[in-house]
Amino acid sequence: MSDIAESVDIPEYADAELVAGEGLASEPAFWLVHLLVTMGDLSADPDEYGVTAAAFEAMLDRLSDAEQPWPVLRVPFAGGHTAFAVYANDEDENTIEFAVRHPAWGRLGHLGQCGPESAGPGLSWAELTAVAASVPESGSDIEGLADPAQRLLLLLPMLGDEATPQEAWLVVAQALVRCGIPDDAASRFARELVWSDADDQQAGPSWTVAGDNPVAVCSARYSPRQVPIALGITREQAQALADALRGDGRADPTVEVADPA
Repeated sequence: MSDIAESVDIPEYADAELVAGEGLASEPAFWLVHLLVTMGDLSADPDEYGVTAAAFEAMLDRLSDAEQPWPVLRVPFAGGHTAFAVYANDEDENTIEFAVRHPAWGRLGHLGQCGPESAGPGLSWAELTAVAASVPESGSDIEGLADPAQRLLLLLPMLGDEATPQEAWLVVAQALVRCGIPDDAASRFARELVWSDADDQQAGPSWTVAGDNPVAVCSARYSPRQVPIALGITREQAQALADALRGDGRADPTVEVADPA
């Protein structure tokens, strides 16, 4: 298993010891654990997803170990913003917390969390694909994930949007394949992750811009985004965030995410 010893400083997590977890992203076991845990279903047979039971259990143990520093995986995107997932492990509770921040804000923008007290969704489909595709130009030199497929899958648990297109599962399937899940398992798993099978379609939350804040809000009852992200930041900061969540001018971020080459 990859070493994740580099410390990470997030001021709002001053009471926790954080370490960079991006080194784990090269392992298919990480993605299987991440997605199954956030789905709340660990009953699947890892072998069916091309991951050995031993690798799966070892990854699960590391990501839930309360005696180890908390792994955090980061997704820097347009305008100097960063989305991230923190594996917050206490002795009696494990939660994966998703947030977005900017160094000029002085606060966090909560997207949601998966665990005993789950909250979400935190991203629309358009936002998810835009953020995944918005890789900083510094590429491999960035602090965080640079692969659009990895970025998409990390934040996928925060997706909730009635406007998610029927073909969204194809984008997710290609991302899974790029991250090491076999083709046949990826197609099946992707459908489960985005609920795109016709019989499983449910009315999802809607996203709208209202009032004088340019950042979209969510209609879902348990979404932190019933109010704008990082409520209280300046109008200029909110506009910069809204632009970044729209892809900062990218014409078609979905194409970039979907291309596994």
